[in-house]
Amino acid sequence: MTELRVYLPIEDLQPQFAAYLSSPTRARAYPPFRGQNSLIIEVAPALSIHRITDLALKVAPDMEPGILFTERQFGLLELHANSMQELDAAGKAILKGIDAKATDQLAPKILYHDIIENLSDQHAIILNRSRDGSILVPGVALLIYEMAPALFACVAANEAEKAAPGVTINDVQMMGATGRIFMSGPLSDMKIARDRITEVLSAIKGRPS
Repeated sequence: MTELRVYLPIEDLQPQFAAYLSSPTRARAYPPFRGQNSLIIEVAPALSIHRITDLALKVAPDMEPGILFTERQFGLLELHANSMQELDAAGKAILKGIDAKATDQLAPKILYHDIIENLSDQHAIILNRSRDGSILVPGVALLIYEMAPALFACVAANEAEKAAPGVTINDVQMMGATGRIFMSGPLSDMKIARDRITEVLSAIKGRPS
């Protein structure tokens, strides 16, 4: 039996987040572009993601899979297309094929967030050694945000960029036990981004973890 953990449609991929998804460490197949739409699915057990992929691509063969990844416990698929209708059709086929509803997913859980003002030189250097996104510079405000399941970091990052286009995405950790976002910029933008992430995550329906 396949457990639906995350069913995450994302509309209008923003420039930085789309570029992040297109980086070699994330895009295992076809990279998405700004303005496209995305559907991200996570299931357990991990290998059942291949049945999910089969269901989606047979109903919408022109759709592009960006990430197909299996962890020890969970499987992850990212699909993207210009048309949200194509993604909706693929999503319906997936849900029907595993006898699930979108609201059967796990509800996001906010674990922690903070804004660090006037980032120190040494702190920026340490963080830059492990980031996958843009470089951190000293003196900015740094937003850190953690949630579970990890994939909800994707919609959080994209919506934060919509709300505050001046933010800089430094890292989006979307795989693993929890999701983590590192964003930087002016303090006012970090507050807007934080509040938008909280709003978006709080509105997503799902079952308690």
